[in-house]
Amino acid sequence: MLSTDIHKNIMSTMDKTLLTASLFEGFWDRWIVHGVSYHDLAKLRHSIIAKERWFKTWGELAEEKYTMAESIKKVGFVEQAESVYRIAALYYQLNQWLIPEHGGEKLDWLMKSLLVVKKADQLSDIKTEYVELLIDENSYYGRVRIPNNPEGVIIIINPIDSTKEELFSYEMDFVEKNYVVVSFDGPGQGETFTRHGLKATRLRWERFVDMMIEYASNTFPAHDIFLFGTSSGAAWAIYGSGNEKVSKAVAVSPAFRNEEIQMPDYFMERLFAVSDETIIPDYPQIKLQKPVLLVHGKKDVMVKDEDIYGLFENLPSGKILLEYEDEGHCCNYKLPEIRTKAIEWFQGKWGMKDEF
Repeated sequence: MLSTDIHKNIMSTMDKTLLTASLFEGFWDRWIVHGVSYHDLAKLRHSIIAKERWFKTWGELAEEKYTMAESIKKVGFVEQAESVYRIAALYYQLNQWLIPEHGGEKLDWLMKSLLVVKKADQLSDIKTEYVELLIDENSYYGRVRIPNNPEGVIIIINPIDSTKEELFSYEMDFVEKNYVVVSFDGPGQGETFTRHGLKATRLRWERFVDMMIEYASNTFPAHDIFLFGTSSGAAWAIYGSGNEKVSKAVAVSPAFRNEEIQMPDYFMERLFAVSDETIIPDYPQIKLQKPVLLVHGKKDVMVKDEDIYGLFENLPSGKILLEYEDEGHCCNYKLPEIRTKAIEWFQGKWGMKDEF
């Protein structure tokens, strides 16, 4: 049972999250580019300022999408059904995401999402394996998408408050270009946190990234390994670029430890719920070895231009800096283009003449 003080803090964090969601358009950018319908959001955004309303709204919408997918599947439109199942799962994800603490209601919503994800996976032409890695006696949960004739392996490193299932559009873009996709919930993320309460520390994240690369290398020894990360995941993609088994890494809006940047209260409280310390790697201590494609939005209020430029100067040969004048953190609305450019860069078809 939670203490009264902890319970009050959790409620305060959820209330702040809901208020931000109601008032600020930019809050929803991430969810829109990952599949939330503008139509659904437009009907509901200003009415979901209480957690009960939030849970009811997204839960009912998830059930509606699930029923739609079942109907579409029955009449033989398998590809469309798979897509709608994934949206249903994303809506369940919105409910688990709101809750800061592990277990309990958060786990209930997550399990609903995972069941629907597996329904979608069963309809896909792409083979899916569900993997559990044991690292220092802790379980880490992952999914691996394997096309018929893979050309390489892409490890997706997710931002700290995202789950591996949320970023299904990344998976689809990569597997459709014949790349194996490896995606795990790390410390403080998704199943790994929600099932067992495993919080993030810098040491755990170092071990996690190292072991993901080791797993990919051992499982797919004939293929090159590439990394793709956004935000805190981008920071860890840069860390992973120091591994000799990695060929190239893409880092979109990598996070920095910068006390001058004021993060929203709800975000900092959510971060505290899943981590025991600052979890951004120490860039000067990374043994940078492999080329990095660094992506930056010039309107990013979370990552300063000078931090990006300072990092870029220290990256090894083969580096590229790709900037977008009108994008903010994670360059949300350019992500499909960025993923396309990333694949072309992995294949050596883009980037050499664009080197900074």
